[in-house]
Amino acid sequence: MAEREITVCTLAEIADPGAKEFEYDTGDGREYGFVVCRDGQVTAFVNSCPHTGASLNWGPDRFLTKAGDMIMCGVHGAIFRPHDGHCTQGPCEGQALTALPCRVTDGEVRVTVEG
Repeated sequence: MAEREITVCTLAEIADPGAKEFEYDTGDGREYGFVVCRDGQVTAFVNSCPHTGASLNWGPDRFLTKAGDMIMCGVHGAIFRPHDGHCTQGPCEGQALTALPCRVTDGEVRVTVEG
């Protein structure tokens, strides 16, 4: 499958710290991802917990802990680092979220996806 770059949102649309979910067409269906902004760094991941494959967010754009310093799975409470998606606590400790290539260009958050 070919890769393509999509515009998710503008950088101004994401709080710091904050996150924003997006969906994209793979050609075989819809997939979901999310971008995280923390300390000025933006990263992107597939919205799927390595433990069960469940979506991580517990509400629209709700991916971070109350302190805003880590990503938290809303189903099992697994904790992931926002800069690389590595799980530091929970049932999938030692595993990682699937990262998506991400960049900010001219104020737009752009993510490379399959499809």
